[in-house]
Amino acid sequence: MAPGAQEITGLILAGGRGERMDGADKGWLMHGSKPLIHHVVERFAPQVGHLLISANRNIERYAALGEVVEDIDAGGERFAGPLIGVLSGLHRAHTDWVAIVPCDAPYLPADLVAQLAVAAQARAAVSACARAGGRLQPVLALVRTNTADRLAHSIAAGERAMHRWLESLHAVTVDFADAAAFRSINTPVDLDGHTG
Repeated sequence: MAPGAQEITGLILAGGRGERMDGADKGWLMHGSKPLIHHVVERFAPQVGHLLISANRNIERYAALGEVVEDIDAGGERFAGPLIGVLSGLHRAHTDWVAIVPCDAPYLPADLVAQLAVAAQARAAVSACARAGGRLQPVLALVRTNTADRLAHSIAAGERAMHRWLESLHAVTVDFADAAAFRSINTPVDLDGHTG
């Protein structure tokens, strides 16, 4: 059987520099009537048993929404990319699986985690990743917690790309029909141009 929600820890990646948003903490940018992080938590939290938020600033604000994990030591490197946040989450989780989403995807499918879990179980895989509109969505994934050591070695070797790490795990890809559900808010134009 595929793992149920209570057997999966959710990890929201909110620890980036926000370079395309003039350095703003993207999770707290307003999208429609509320911050981006609120949209994501509302859609994602019901799909998992426990919620972690990877963040490097505004720690107290994020802590009101979930358990905050800061980046582990990356050789003194701060804001070292999503893989560092993933590794921190894998180390903190107390479940066999961790579902990963970014803080800038406010339209997440309500069945995202369930579909990834079913696919991973069916293929006896240690990871599954979403694909929509023919494009891989590497920061929307499900991974086994026991991949943490492999990830730590990859990071130590200089790896910083989610898609290459998932490829190394032979992640199963899961196609979703609604590409709009995976729309991310990357620039001020995206933020101003869509409300939801």
